[in-house]
Order: sequence, then structure tokens, then C-alpha cells
Amino acid sequence: MKQIVLSLLANAGGVGKTTLSVHIAYEILRRGFSVALIDLDPQRSLDVFCGLEPVEAVDSSAYMLSKEFKGDWQMASSWGEEKIEVCQGHPMLAEVANDLVVRKRGEYVLADRLKKYPLPHELVILDCPATLGMLNVNALAASTHVLVPVQLEMKSISGSAELVEWCISTGDELQLEPRPPILGFVPSMYDDSIAIHRQYLQQLPEITEQLGLKLYPRIRCSNEFKNSSAHGLPLQKYRPAHKACKDFKQIADDLTALIKDK
Repeated sequence: MKQIVLSLLANAGGVGKTTLSVHIAYEILRRGFSVALIDLDPQRSLDVFCGLEPVEAVDSSAYMLSKEFKGDWQMASSWGEEKIEVCQGHPMLAEVANDLVVRKRGEYVLADRLKKYPLPHELVILDCPATLGMLNVNALAASTHVLVPVQLEMKSISGSAELVEWCISTGDELQLEPRPPILGFVPSMYDDSIAIHRQYLQQLPEITEQLGLKLYPRIRCSNEFKNSSAHGLPLQKYRPAHKACKDFKQIADDLTALIKDK
């Protein structure tokens, strides 16, 4: 077994990063592995999706990235599952990001933390902010793999192609060896009743082929995702028979294979 560190990266908001993060986490849990979710977003959406009360900065990922951190990870169990733990976000992450710009090895702080004070989980998921600033640079430097959610709108699709270029150029600048591969694009919030969604979904295979990336099955749009998050639960736990629960299977299959790979 080896630890996989997966970044959910996008350079736009509202593309479903946190939805993907929590549902992938639960799928991997169901396969018997432990998962850590690290919230790098100052908006701390994971608190809502995981049914957690907001914490003070000293108990959050903002503290984990601070100079004062000495390996005392502050992790909260979620959904009544001991093998799912969350390092919660905090608005102070915005200030921490500014501080990282001027710190020595500022781009590698998260990678250094995970190396010096390793977490015991088989999968670590980094839920990243919707910008390509220093927090996302840290996520890329710490990752073994990257996953890109794509909303079926032209702005999001073109932005995702730019994100691929950013991952390549930033990985080269940071001299990452190996550079974390992008597992693929994940079309998110797909609504079959919307013509433009159907059109863009048909175009995505050609785009991902040109980029040399895998295209995962679409994650459907469903109000049940909102309902389950309002209860602080993943859909698999809130409505386990819902068809959308199966949308995450192929991603989980690939991550399981990576975890098992020696």
C-alpha cells in the first residue's frame, strides 16, 4: 500500500470540487481504506458537507501551514466514521497564503508537512480554492495526483485547458520529480435536459484526447446533492439507492488501484 495525495484543482468556483472530494472520500472508505480531507479553501465548504461545526484558526489547516505547526494535526472525524478525518479550513487561510509568498520554501510547506509529519491515511484529498495562487501551488507540490472537475460551460472548459498548462508549467518551475499526473477531467453537474450540457459533453472526448487526458463519466446534477450536504452527509449515506451514487465508481476504482500499487 502507498499513500495517494489527490488535489482537486480548478481555476473557477462552483465546479463541484467539494462535492467530488466528499463523495470520492466516502467511496474509498467503503472499500476499506482510510481518508484524510484537508480543506485549503478559506470558504471552508467542507465544514458543511461533512456536518462539522466551524473551528478556530488554531484548529484548522491555517495553523497546519503556519510556522508554529509541529506535527499536532487537528483532525475531526466525520459522518460517524473513524477512518474519515478532516483538517478543517478557516478564513485565515487567505492571510496564510500571503505569508507563504515571502517564506523560505513557501511553495513546499504542505509537502514538507506531509513528509515530516505524515498522516496515516491511505488517501489524502486536498480540497483547493478556486484560484491558482499560493495555496494551489502548495497543493500541487504536495500531490501525487491531480483531478480536474469541469463544469459544462465554455468558460469552465477553456479554463480547465489553461489549468492543465498551469500544472505543467508550475510543476516544471517547482522541479517536481515526478510531476504529479492529472488523472483526468470530471464533467460535473451534468443536466441531460440542458442542450448546451449535452453538446459540450459530446465535445469533451476530443478535447481531452488532444490534452492526452482521461475523461471520466459525468457527475449528474441532482438536488439530492444539495439536500445531502444540508444534512452534512454524502449522498451515499443520505440516499444510498440514488442513481448518482454510482457516478463516482470509476474514479474510486482508479484510486483504489493506485493505493494498492506497490
